[in-house]
Amino acid sequence: MREGRTMTYDWNSDMARRTNHQTDMRARIAAAAARIMAEDGVDDFALAKRKAARQLGATETHSLPRNEEIELELRAYRELYQAGEHPELVAELRRVAFDAMQALEQFSPYLTGPVLSGLAGPYAEIDLQLFPDSAKDVEIFLLDRGIAFTTQEAKRFSGDRARAVSLISLAWDGVPVRLSVFDPRDERVTLKTSQAGKVMNRAGISEVSAILSGERTDKSS
Repeated sequence: MREGRTMTYDWNSDMARRTNHQTDMRARIAAAAARIMAEDGVDDFALAKRKAARQLGATETHSLPRNEEIELELRAYRELYQAGEHPELVAELRRVAFDAMQALEQFSPYLTGPVLSGLAGPYAEIDLQLFPDSAKDVEIFLLDRGIAFTTQEAKRFSGDRARAVSLISLAWDGVPVRLSVFDPRDERVTLKTSQAGKVMNRAGISEVSAILSGERTDKSS
């Protein structure tokens, strides 16, 4: 009579295989999402992740990379394949942003988003934060100058606290611009797009001017 063999399941090995698979898939999705953003002009990280996951047949949501992982891949992709045209695109968008900020100086403007970070694609919006005494002051300013715009409401977060913000969309020198109009008291607090989101880096007029000066120096050297 043959002796039966007892089969044991190696949970540790199985878990290691699953972890390695998820890590590999995260890296592949991050690279694919970065390529989509660079080649298709997509600026929405969530949209790029979903498209990349579909392309790769990924169904596990915990395999999706963080935005920071995609940013690293996107910078690497552009340095390799778009080293000539992309810096010129970003510099031009920053020049338009600076011009708009100078015009809106009375509302304490700050540049934020992909134009500031240098990740902006060809269809990127210029994101400006404003801190007027009243959102109506900004609307009156635009109406007086014959600048067409649309408005909607949104939320931004400081810690766990939601803050109401008015979003004004318009075109400046043919470039789409989104003005996030905050309460003036919010100028000194740290803002995020969501509770779990990253802190929104921003730069005022003098800082953007310094960035542009640095770009001109690099180009001439």
